[in-house]
Amino acid sequence: MALAVGTKAPVFKLFNTERKEISLSDYTGKAVVVHFFPAAFTSVCTAQMCSNRDELVYYNDLGVTIFGVSVDMPFSLRVFKEQNKINFDLLSDANKKMIHDYEMYHCNFSCGIKGVAKRGVVVIDKNGNIVYSEETANPGVQVNFEALKRALEELK
Repeated sequence: MALAVGTKAPVFKLFNTERKEISLSDYTGKAVVVHFFPAAFTSVCTAQMCSNRDELVYYNDLGVTIFGVSVDMPFSLRVFKEQNKINFDLLSDANKKMIHDYEMYHCNFSCGIKGVAKRGVVVIDKNGNIVYSEETANPGVQVNFEALKRALEELK
């Protein structure tokens, strides 16, 4: 189960597709949305990241920083990002620390694959607290973008 609303967001340090280390502490005083996804290049994950790409102006207008997080290597995420024209940072949690810390660890994904990110989304407010948290019961089901937007509207 994803971390509960009201919980302090665990600090993370991950590498983006340019191999630059990104830390939650770099965004102190800003709201952050973290989209967890199981695997680059899969249909539902691609749709999730492309939905965020297409809505980036909305996030920017709210002053919210958005990240996508999976256990894929930064090199794979870079190709995925380029092919899909993703316009925000994708972060590699190849060591699976963040997905454990945020309780977004999927034990049995598919085809016997273990240890990928669950599909979910977490909103962290400017004080570092989780104000919205969702995980899908089925990784083939998309996150609830409307509920996410309602949560973001409450940050104003």
